[in-house]
Amino acid sequence: MNPDKAAAALGFLGVAMGAFGAHALKGKVDEELWRTAVSYQMWHALAAMAVAAPLAKNLFLLGVVVFSGTLYALALGAPRWLGAVTPVGGLLLLAGWAAVLFKKGGAAGDGLLKHFNL
Repeated sequence: MNPDKAAAALGFLGVAMGAFGAHALKGKVDEELWRTAVSYQMWHALAAMAVAAPLAKNLFLLGVVVFSGTLYALALGAPRWLGAVTPVGGLLLLAGWAAVLFKKGGAAGDGLLKHFNL
């Protein structure tokens, strides 16, 4: 799937998951885990749509699937050992931000290092 379409799909599903959690699952799941999953999914779907760097975009997309996906699963009652996988998703998200930070050249600019004359 095209990464931009995947990012849009994650945004669409983030809104759907937020609504589903707030209404259909209210009081039935760990609401803090659910809200965290939705929040990270939405922010990183937007980030993936905004960045031009393919590496950062793909890291954000994969990071959301792993990070938010495991949190959704845990909130729905998956085995607690799955929580050991969640930080891998977090590391992928961090790697996406690092890719943006250290990016050189490209249509979207030269990254934060050049912006701040670093």
